[in-house]
Amino acid sequence: MSALGPVRTLVIVLGDQLDADASAFDDFDAATDRVWMAEVREESTHVWSSRIRIALFLSAMRHFANEMVSLGRPLDYVTLDDADNTGSLAGELARAVQRLQPQRLVMTAPGDWRVLQSLRSAASDAGLPLEVRDDRHFFCTVREFAAFAKERKGLRMETFYRMMRKQHRVLMDGDEPAGDRWNFDAENQQAFGPDGPGFLPERVGFPPDAITQEVIDLVNRAFADHPGSLDAFDWPVTRAQAQHALTRFINERLCDFGQWQDAMWPDTPWLWHAHLSAALNLKLISPKEVVAQAEQAWRNGHAPLASVEGFIRQVLGWREYVRGVYWTRMPELAQANALDAQQPLPAFYWTGDTDLRCLADALKQTLQLGYAHHIQRLMITGLYALLLGVRPSEVHEWYLSVYVDAVEWVEMPNTLSMSQFADGGAITSKPYIASGKYIERQSSGKYCADCAYRPDQRVGPQACPYTTLYWDFLIRHRSKFARHPRLGAQVRNLDRLSNEELSAITAQAQAHRDRWHVQPVFIEDVRHRTQSNKQKNS
Repeated sequence: MSALGPVRTLVIVLGDQLDADASAFDDFDAATDRVWMAEVREESTHVWSSRIRIALFLSAMRHFANEMVSLGRPLDYVTLDDADNTGSLAGELARAVQRLQPQRLVMTAPGDWRVLQSLRSAASDAGLPLEVRDDRHFFCTVREFAAFAKERKGLRMETFYRMMRKQHRVLMDGDEPAGDRWNFDAENQQAFGPDGPGFLPERVGFPPDAITQEVIDLVNRAFADHPGSLDAFDWPVTRAQAQHALTRFINERLCDFGQWQDAMWPDTPWLWHAHLSAALNLKLISPKEVVAQAEQAWRNGHAPLASVEGFIRQVLGWREYVRGVYWTRMPELAQANALDAQQPLPAFYWTGDTDLRCLADALKQTLQLGYAHHIQRLMITGLYALLLGVRPSEVHEWYLSVYVDAVEWVEMPNTLSMSQFADGGAITSKPYIASGKYIERQSSGKYCADCAYRPDQRVGPQACPYTTLYWDFLIRHRSKFARHPRLGAQVRNLDRLSNEELSAITAQAQAHRDRWHVQPVFIEDVRHRTQSNKQKNS
């Protein structure tokens, strides 16, 4: 829809800002203002985005565009297949400014440092002021987090989480935490028994409507060479669907979420998790309503405190924490590589074709569904890359590419800082490393029983690569972590091994790396195209 009269304000709405009550709309006047949205190829190619991630963003954007029209907000919307589409946000904004001649640009703060710089530059080139407003979606502003960080020598989530609980009166009884404890981690790290998870509530899904099906057809045409599949697409793409998914989680899964949140079981992706992060990150629902409903479930006696606290910790604690970390540490964070990891990402991360049972399961599930729960991400896909010594930037780009909930502000700190320890411990107290025995324990032995490798063996033909690489990690970084307060005890276990054993571990680890060092042509082509896109857009 084009403007019919002089435009005072062009309100920029990005694909992860689908909130009709966002700050950008605070003084919106339908008589003089316009909403601007654009589908552009750059946002799917600056990293090699999976088709399911692309489709979720585009479908949610188109549904939100319809909502804007229904609210009587004049809309200027550019589709991906528009013949005149320049392919970039900056290019499309320049076209819109030329066409509509607005007096100013307004937007809610974006979730991507790259996008913010690009739009600021485009506004400057157009000679227009760009007003960037606070994102009220979050509990904590970037300024508040920066003040919190400035007062402390080191950043730790637990300190921040307790501050947020007190400030927002969440799970508090007076001035004390509910249940007289701040966290229930000990209760929330259990594994299933040998019979597995047993009964699981059916996950709520949302079959594609006409708009989503149109998007699926478009993505399959326009991004045919991108990874992943759209055969099982059923993510919520509207606020009403997201609210329904939240209600179903609170009523059916929250009660057992805490106990089993770290458990894994082969070929069982959804388990007791919420599957709400994509809707949250698109702004279809807010963390404030999510936290409020979870707390009310405990106060009503519907869910135990341990489960509710474990869930709220992820939303009010970690999610807010990593956003603050991202915006106070960019752009330097993107280049972090404290462990000097230089191995290329194995090509099987894009196919799932590996003989490691647990890793193949997590990768194939990710490519099919655009989803894996936090232990699969941290302690299977992330752990393998960390132990192998993959360049953190490649791990980051893979996570940003394949997961439907991946927006850079949340994905990058989770990947670089927590998963890959690339910042050297600025926000986490130690690298999250473990041998194959951890995976065996958290999957109740099921992954390992169906695998060619044995988690208790570090060398030999049946040695689990996780176990070999775990010991090799300790050897390679022995001097760095020998006196570490939390990792030092693990490093000292090397003293029990002979020089012959240490050499055998190092040799087997290097042989394993050499298997994946040569990348197939299509992966190199992807990297070349991705780098070319970055250079064009810089």
